[in-house]
Amino acid sequence: MKIAGIICEYNPFHLGHAHHIEMTRQALGDNSAIVCVMSGNYVQRGDFAVFNKHARAKMAIYCGADVVIELPTPYVLLSAEGFARAGVYILDKLGICDYLSFGSESGDIDILNKAASIILSDKAQTITREWLGKGVSYAAAQQKAADSLLGMQSDVFKSPNNVLGIEYIKAAEEYGTTMRPMTFIRKGGVHDSDSGYSASALRKALMNGSIPLELMPGPAVAVCLEEIVSGRGPVSVKSAELAVLSRLRTLNELSEIPGASEGLERRFIRYAALESSISSILTKVKTRRYPMSRLRRMMMCAVLGIKDDDTQKPPPYIKVLAMNETGMKLLGSVRKKTEVPVITKPASVHKLCESAKRLFSLEAAATDFFVLSYKNNKERSGGQEWRKSPIIAKE
Repeated sequence: MKIAGIICEYNPFHLGHAHHIEMTRQALGDNSAIVCVMSGNYVQRGDFAVFNKHARAKMAIYCGADVVIELPTPYVLLSAEGFARAGVYILDKLGICDYLSFGSESGDIDILNKAASIILSDKAQTITREWLGKGVSYAAAQQKAADSLLGMQSDVFKSPNNVLGIEYIKAAEEYGTTMRPMTFIRKGGVHDSDSGYSASALRKALMNGSIPLELMPGPAVAVCLEEIVSGRGPVSVKSAELAVLSRLRTLNELSEIPGASEGLERRFIRYAALESSISSILTKVKTRRYPMSRLRRMMMCAVLGIKDDDTQKPPPYIKVLAMNETGMKLLGSVRKKTEVPVITKPASVHKLCESAKRLFSLEAAATDFFVLSYKNNKERSGGQEWRKSPIIAKE
């Protein structure tokens, strides 16, 4: 059996995601399996996920995945590089994946491999540092390095999924994994656009009260309906705006959160005490050098109490969110191959090392905060992280 790993957010799951899984299976053959590492209740753009992690994992399992593993929140709220490194680390430590599959605008794995190799070079690093010293953003500095060393092929760095794919390849190289990267042309709308079946378009429709049935596989639609009827979604950071503002106004020290630098944390503290909305705080804090996504991630780390130290080492456990019967067999072999603990029962955390307990406690607190965004008061109870077991789907 050939096994492919996919790092994802499925926020929410749409036809483009289903197409990616289908293309991966076609490339590997009928007797293949898909293992997903998926962000939890928060996503890399610095926002609440539109539906909770177990709902989105359920969508994935019923739409082609065999196992869904959680990418812990502190690592989700890092840059694309940190996000990719944590996801690749988990897939590598599972010890069962032959391939690392991802969607890209390019669809050309040779060009992406070349771009990753060039951008890792000492010369590229020197050029990047020079431009950072001139006050441009990291993405712009890296683009300058790519323009200098790759010529016309540097255009691959101008598309977000290409960039994320390059980060996956870089991380795989760093860890010396045996997984072979493979990519497919991303099908659907432009990333973060409001057209096609992009996740952004879906979120916008859902938040406006409609369900775009034509953009999602049937099983994913069923889960959406279940969550909406239960009052557990759709949500965003604005759904818990008062709770977020309350946390921000009590903060007086942000220097230890990921992304804090060059006085940015002081700007956050200043405007959090004065402004009356999340958007106005972010607008006032914004500078030319820092993209809004970085500011949103900083804000969520501050709200959730996530510190730099929480991401300095790789994830200390592998937590299962959902699986089918094939996935259960795969996990049986994982336990024999990996030194990283696999969590299926929350109570087992008590037997783990202190860093694992710390991470799980952070995750539990983050979930407690996430559920405050629900419309249904009865669904907002605390301690849900300690009570929820993986979803097991019948094939």
